[in-house]
Amino acid sequence: MKKIFILFAVLMLLSCSEDPKQFSEEANLEMLIGLDNSKITLREILYQHKEKKVLIDVWASWCKDCIVGFPKVKALQKEFPDVVYLFLSVDRSNPSWKRAIKKYNLKGVHYNLPKGQNEGDFVDFINLGWIPRYMVIDEKGEISLFKATIASDKKIKEALKK
Repeated sequence: MKKIFILFAVLMLLSCSEDPKQFSEEANLEMLIGLDNSKITLREILYQHKEKKVLIDVWASWCKDCIVGFPKVKALQKEFPDVVYLFLSVDRSNPSWKRAIKKYNLKGVHYNLPKGQNEGDFVDFINLGWIPRYMVIDEKGEISLFKATIASDKKIKEALKK
């Protein structure tokens, strides 16, 4: 009985913990692939956009929910034109990823997470269980919205307005 109580207490503490405000060192150092096949870390990408808000859209070309969300993301781009829109694809096929960018006319900054949806330090850090996944990074480089799974989630607009 005592073990069950301890397990329950630990689970309650974990579920009550706040969302992280910074990426882990491992997530920051994960190598991503650019459209030109260059390699770059998440930290370097975020540094390129320091002092700007960044909306991260984790998606895949085969994901129906991701595709359904694109018009809502495009509406956010019109409403918040000064925000950097960082699309991180979990496609394991670079040709599919690149074709989808053109097919859906996705404007923004594009990188691929070559280990896919189920592996890698970034997906482990954000506990990626579902795509699409939206995150907002504020001008100070802190994660102001850790998790949204629908592009129309009001928390995204709230984070972008802050």
